[in-house]
Amino acid sequence: MSQQQSSKTAEAGAREGDRRRTILRAAIDVFARKGYHGCRIADVAKEAGVAYGLVYHYFKNKDELLETVFDACWSGFFTRVQAISEGEGTLAQKLQRITDVVFEAFRVDPRAVKVLVVEVARSPVGRVNRQTAFSDTLKLCSDMLVRAQAAGELREDVDPRLSAMLLFGTIEMGFTSLVMGVVDTKDSDKLEQAKQQIASSFLQGVLTQEAVSEVSWKKEREKSATRPKVAKRS
Repeated sequence: MSQQQSSKTAEAGAREGDRRRTILRAAIDVFARKGYHGCRIADVAKEAGVAYGLVYHYFKNKDELLETVFDACWSGFFTRVQAISEGEGTLAQKLQRITDVVFEAFRVDPRAVKVLVVEVARSPVGRVNRQTAFSDTLKLCSDMLVRAQAAGELREDVDPRLSAMLLFGTIEMGFTSLVMGVVDTKDSDKLEQAKQQIASSFLQGVLTQEAVSEVSWKKEREKSATRPKVAKRS
């Protein structure tokens, strides 16, 4: 293949990728606005500004479109959580970072989060491969908790696998609270308070007393550092 042919093939591939991403973006917006059951392929095509038949060129039906949306959105979240769970830091620090990822995901793309939380959960079994995706996340959380237990952060009487499910539920409810508007994402103080509450609601039940004390001490130290200093009287 000549260099010119290779260049044309690369350009064609780039155009194909752009069209597919445009359709996926349109699907997220329409699913979030109309819901999976209220959405038609024609609605997605209109939103994307493409011909009706072009959607079927990339996706065989609406089910596959929803599954692809789920895979794209969840894989990004999973990758960030994986980096945190396998990185440096205490369990408390890691969970705080994971909570930050949850809130940041909603800030960047609230419609995508809404589709993950609401529409994927409502979709009939089998249309979206949730079990595999969620199993991978649960395994990731379980491994993180096993390491925390070996380091003396997690209580010895706590089952890491069960705790991983509880942690996953905490993450999911964090997403849900944002989608339902329970947390005012425009108020930075309330947003930070919500982050702390979501993380603490899980951590207080599984950390050893020493780890809890360490977290409390660090919080007090951070508060003291932010308090305005009062000038001494001469």
